[in-house]
Amino acid sequence: MRELCERIKTNINSVNESNKGVAAIEVILILVVLIGLVVIFKSQAIALVTKIWNAITDNAGSITG
Repeated sequence: MRELCERIKTNINSVNESNKGVAAIEVILILVVLIGLVVIFKSQAIALVTKIWNAITDNAGSITG
């Protein structure tokens, strides 16, 4: 019985050790997707930020005025 428990522990530990690279691959895939989204929507994001910035600067005088 004790030998069976030791073999099960050994098998579980070997499975845990073999999954170490999975987290790195997940992070890399997430970064690739995010970079892809940035490339696709870059012009829309720049236009949106510019529009918001212009609204802020145009209305700044009315707040301090």
